Amino acid sequence: MLEKLKTLYAKYKEPLLYLIFGGLTTAIDWAISFLLYYFWIDATQAPDGMIHVADAIAWAAAVTFAFITNRIWVFESKKRGWIPILGELVGFAGGRVATFLVQEGILLVFVTWLGLNKYLFRILTAVLVIVLNYFISKLFVFRKKDNNT
Repeated sequence: MLEKLKTLYAKYKEPLLYLIFGGLTTAIDWAISFLLYYFWIDATQAPDGMIHVADAIAWAAAVTFAFITNRIWVFESKKRGWIPILGELVGFAGGRVATFLVQEGILLVFVTWLGLNKYLFRILTAVLVIVLNYFISKLFVFRKKDNNT
């Protein structure tokens, strides 16, 4: 039984670790966002459009955490030196900016313009963002070099 679990872990290690660290990244993002929504936007009766500022603050913290964990444990990047690591960081952050804009576009339409529940739509957009971020990281940022190319 233990050998079977080890085999399954080896086979699905990357997506499993991505789910674990992605879950932690999402928790950081949501915790900061929801705290800012509640204690800043709701408490001060700031306009709902301020969710975009709160989301940007939460996004920066979550992306920093995600880059470190994805680079080290999920995709096990072997790149060393400032230039290669900076290249990964720029690619990673660029992909995250793209998915952040998708998220904020959805929130702009459904929360700011249509006045629907900011908490619900923040959660719903997370599923799409998590999937997009995985494929961007795997296919573009931390891709492994094929020995045949």
